[in-house]
Amino acid sequence: MVAEAVTAGWTVESQYLAPGADPIDGAGSVHYLAPGVMEKVATTEAPQPIIAVVARRFALLDVLATASFVLVADGVSDPGNLGTMLRSAEASGADALVLTPGSVDPSNPKVVRASAGSIFRLPIVEKATLEDVARAGLIRLGTSSHTGREYTSVDCTRRVAVVLGNEAHGMSDSSAVDEWVSIPHVGQAESLNVAMAATVLCFEVARQRRSGSSTVEMS
Repeated sequence: MVAEAVTAGWTVESQYLAPGADPIDGAGSVHYLAPGVMEKVATTEAPQPIIAVVARRFALLDVLATASFVLVADGVSDPGNLGTMLRSAEASGADALVLTPGSVDPSNPKVVRASAGSIFRLPIVEKATLEDVARAGLIRLGTSSHTGREYTSVDCTRRVAVVLGNEAHGMSDSSAVDEWVSIPHVGQAESLNVAMAATVLCFEVARQRRSGSSTVEMS
């Protein structure tokens, strides 16, 4: 992950290494830790032999003006979910990921690890509102487990923002969105995990853009 940050052009201020570990070129000043210290200061049970301090570098609202597809995390609170959403957004060709106020901090170590490096490559706009997204000219597609059109019948070749809500509560029916979409499912599960739903929807957007249309002909 440290190497990913360097490659993406982020400023890595310093790196701290376990005994015997090799430093990464371009990752700031090098500091070696005494035996056993890495296990005490790292946030994982079996840490890698390097940790680093990286300067935050996130995007401004201006990036939305030219975006044609963004993913919006509206109050998503679990860092693992947000990291996976970042990874899926990048892999599907999204132009940015937007975080509304109350969402988990994208620099949370679990977010960074779960993103598998996507956090360093995909523009992230923090503390933006759904109104900000609308002002950028994007059509806000709100996701719901109980209302809205089936996701494959919604035209995602337009400039769209796919909006997913909090893990526990989802999105309110009164949320500031333009259209509602849903993912049909069977069985007794109430809904998909938010990161799983984001992945399904992101790759539907990508599929439609490759083919030039949604599955169902639009009228």
